[in-house]
Amino acid sequence: MITNKETALNIRFLFFASIREAAKTRELELDIPGGNVNDALSHLETRIPELRRHLDRVQIAVNEEYSDRNRSLREGDTVALIPPVSGGKS
Repeated sequence: MITNKETALNIRFLFFASIREAAKTRELELDIPGGNVNDALSHLETRIPELRRHLDRVQIAVNEEYSDRNRSLREGDTVALIPPVSGGKS
């Protein structure tokens, strides 16, 4: 039997460098509607609009493994948002 209720997943988000500065926190746990990384980022963007300008450039890791944005999420997953790395001398 299919119902219209969406299953909420508890997801832990980790923020690094400029993303952490925009989010004003190192980590955040949210209950989000079930889905994939892209869905979770959309939900996160609604919650923290300051992240909007960063989300198209970040690398994503799910449970410490680099991932694409179509990856399905499960209850308790950790999603890390990692900005591009630059700098240093050549």
